[in-house]
Amino acid sequence: MDIKGQILSMALKKGTLHSRDVAESLGISRQYSQRILKELVEKELLVKVGSTKAASYVLPKLADQVKWKFDKRLQNKNLAEHAVLEDIESRSQFRQLLTENLKSIFEYAFSEMLNNAIDHSLSKNVHVQVEKRSGNLLFLVNDFGIGVFKNIMQKRKLKSDLEAIQDLLKGKTTTQPQAHSGEGIFFTSKVADIFILESFGKKLTINNTLNDIFIEDVKPSKKGTKVFFQISCASKKHLSDIFKEYQTDPTEFAFDKTEIQIKLYTLGTVHVSRSQARRVLSGLEKFKSIVLDFDKVPTIGQAFADEIFRVFRNSHPDIQLQPIHMNETVRFWVERVGK
Repeated sequence: MDIKGQILSMALKKGTLHSRDVAESLGISRQYSQRILKELVEKELLVKVGSTKAASYVLPKLADQVKWKFDKRLQNKNLAEHAVLEDIESRSQFRQLLTENLKSIFEYAFSEMLNNAIDHSLSKNVHVQVEKRSGNLLFLVNDFGIGVFKNIMQKRKLKSDLEAIQDLLKGKTTTQPQAHSGEGIFFTSKVADIFILESFGKKLTINNTLNDIFIEDVKPSKKGTKVFFQISCASKKHLSDIFKEYQTDPTEFAFDKTEIQIKLYTLGTVHVSRSQARRVLSGLEKFKSIVLDFDKVPTIGQAFADEIFRVFRNSHPDIQLQPIHMNETVRFWVERVGK
């Protein structure tokens, strides 16, 4: 058996190999064993896990059981997201273990979130982690700058972090309209299984496995912005399908449809005022189709319903309003003011 065959046989028996063990078992130098292992990785006969001297090597069929992690603190000076992405994707454990649909999702989501940290945070450093854990692909982008909610609040002259979160969830929200479309966080949050933004004591969790959104106060307060992204390695999602959900005409490639969770705009537990309705509607004139989700909304006031379904609709007759998940009380007011 040639030396490569012996190494593959060892991998089959032991499960995990290290270049030092290969060198000692076969009576060859460490440098030579590393060269042969590299050739086997390039031919995709082995998968390399890790990037230091402690790197291990496993057969592809066993690689899915191995945890791996990319962890770097980067200086935010001339930092380019594509260079970081290339560094991650050059590692065989990443390149060989992910399906094409998952790779495209990761490339989009990670690039958008890292680019946000580079361009918006004013942070001197950005901490990046990517790992496979318990059948999920995770990444973390952590900066120590101005904070995503406070940045939006200041640039758009909003009254609170909550109003900034509300605007962020609509899509097309950016503090640099000349350079960014404001779509990155929106689509990244839609394609993830779980997406979390945490900044200066506010935490936004979008759990698409539960189809729910949570906003909470957290301590200790996180300086800057921490982005967490998780998706199952077995996910069948395709990025193109997510984009199509928010296009009224897929042939135009225009992001012109959005969905609003009405429960996030509350006064206590009720939606009663015209001013609340105006907060819901703020910025929505940029869209052609708006889905208004009334899930977990027990009732609304006449003024709230009138502002949306009569005043706004009459002012913007070309915009389609689609209320969903209404109970009988909500439906009564929506239909009454719409007549």
